[in-house]
Amino acid sequence: MSTERAPRLAPPPTPDGDPRTTVAVITRDRCASLLRTLDALATLPEHPPVIVVDNSRHDTTLRAVRDHPAVSRLLRPAANTGALGRNLAVRHARTPYVAFSDDDSWWEPGSLRRAADLLDGHPRLGLLAARTLVGDAAAEDPLNEILAASPLPPEPDLPGRPVLGFLACACVVRREAFLGAGGFHPLLFFGGEETLLAYDLAAQGWGVAYEPTLRARHHPEDHGRTGRSFLVRRNHVLTSCLRRPWPVALRAGADLALAAAAGRPGARRALRETLARFPATLARRRPLPPHVEHAARILDGQAAGHPDGEAAP
Repeated sequence: MSTERAPRLAPPPTPDGDPRTTVAVITRDRCASLLRTLDALATLPEHPPVIVVDNSRHDTTLRAVRDHPAVSRLLRPAANTGALGRNLAVRHARTPYVAFSDDDSWWEPGSLRRAADLLDGHPRLGLLAARTLVGDAAAEDPLNEILAASPLPPEPDLPGRPVLGFLACACVVRREAFLGAGGFHPLLFFGGEETLLAYDLAAQGWGVAYEPTLRARHHPEDHGRTGRSFLVRRNHVLTSCLRRPWPVALRAGADLALAAAAGRPGARRALRETLARFPATLARRRPLPPHVEHAARILDGQAAGHPDGEAAP
């Protein structure tokens, strides 16, 4: 639980902007992509403050963006913080809500205002997952369909569909809820880190919902970043060990061990890193309360029907 003092609430929105939401952007060595994102954020009618966390190895990004009109604050950690850079940005934000973007994603006009209205109107709502549209063609991200089909029952005090998953580059959080849940977990660093945060928000009584009227744009580079499959595999097992009953965690670990034995890409590295982190995982294990575990089991059943089941809500 964070002990930080709550920030002063932002003033109400005006026709010329909406000061309720900060956009937090994490980046690492992708200056051109980041500049495109900042240019898009600068055109939003909400005129949100933008905090950039630069995990880059060199000063190229710093020199290119420090005077960009969209940037309110530029933070440069001493080391690569991965997903934890978002935690740093939220701690520095001075608005009640924070929207996340990566250096290749941004928000459509009006979505941040709509998200803030929903968070204002639903006090138990801790996180809103947006609809993600990919590339120039605005293709549907496959996760949209999965989130929209969430089998969790509707909750009368929440908008949209209750879920336990989201894309980190396409969500808006209530700052109080995010900090209270501890933000993104340090053991995971990066790759499939969203599920654990959704679990922790739900365990503290916050709602997590998918709202397709909110739209985020994602423009990944064609060549992308490779080699992340092992991170997702590793973090799926670590998340299970941190929060799920031992039979669930052991089954996830056994699946990874079998994948490693079969030579699946990234599986051996994932297994090595999982074992290296296991003592710290045991020390931080905190099983979910029964009602959240029940929801997680419902979603396990949905994930079994998808080839990418780890990404289910």
